[in-house]
Amino acid sequence: MGVAAQYLGAAAVWGASFLFIKVAVGGLSPAQVVLGRLFFGALVLAIIMLATRRRWPRGLRVWGHLAAIGALMCVVPFLLFSWAAQYLPAGLSSIYNATTPIATMLVALAILPDERLTKFKTAGILVAAAGVVLVAAPWAAVADTGNGMFFWAQLACLGGTTAYGIGFSYTRRFLRGHEYDAITVSASQIGAAAIIILLLTPFVGAGPVILNPGIVASILTLGGVGTGIAYIWYTNVITAWGSTMASTVTYLTPIGGVILGVMVLGETIQWNQIVGGTVVITAILIGQGRLRPPQRRRGMLTQDETQKIDHY
Repeated sequence: MGVAAQYLGAAAVWGASFLFIKVAVGGLSPAQVVLGRLFFGALVLAIIMLATRRRWPRGLRVWGHLAAIGALMCVVPFLLFSWAAQYLPAGLSSIYNATTPIATMLVALAILPDERLTKFKTAGILVAAAGVVLVAAPWAAVADTGNGMFFWAQLACLGGTTAYGIGFSYTRRFLRGHEYDAITVSASQIGAAAIIILLLTPFVGAGPVILNPGIVASILTLGGVGTGIAYIWYTNVITAWGSTMASTVTYLTPIGGVILGVMVLGETIQWNQIVGGTVVITAILIGQGRLRPPQRRRGMLTQDETQKIDHY
């Protein structure tokens, strides 16, 4: 399987994950969805660990950090997005998920001492805020005749992306310098997360279980492919293309999420959600320094200034 195919495969699976979550919560509680997702994801990655003869991490301190990362990167955001799926269209959830790089930037600025606020990051944060407001459409809240859960579900999605941001920053700070590769860290953190949600499910996941072929297929795909195999694909893309190019998968997942929501679930997408999602993606480009000044203007900068721009 070529690198380009793996890149598109990861984007497609992660974009479709919001569709699978939406289908799964039709018969399972949010915690039960997360338990199934993490169990099958951990199972696939454990098989890969055994097949490739990788060594599991050792030491209570390392496993403590991996458990914390598993909680922040898997348990908390998966629960929040699964809960939100009961009240939000799958396409809208995928748009909110696209704010993850901006949330990561904000958290890193707050807790990582080597992170600095630059003009690109400042502009990206401001533009992203405008995009989120457009997606949330607070002016429509007045006309909401429901029980108000639509608002809280959107807030839950933003809470999920914030958890991702904290998890990414935590990983960078506390696992820096360790010899474990991405597959080992992923298998370990997802395995730890599976244990955490297994312990929590009796308290937060009680409820009837309704299974049909669609729900079973959604859980298997969401876990085994989306939380397992797709990560291996993404790791291969990073190795072949570099992290900068690989990270552009973020721009494709909301597109897939919206299209599948409309085509499969018959969802209706509003103009403000499309425009707001575009604004958020633009904010990511700005915050990561990919929308740069014109070449002729760059020529007037000093060498030190140019290096600073390239760094961000």
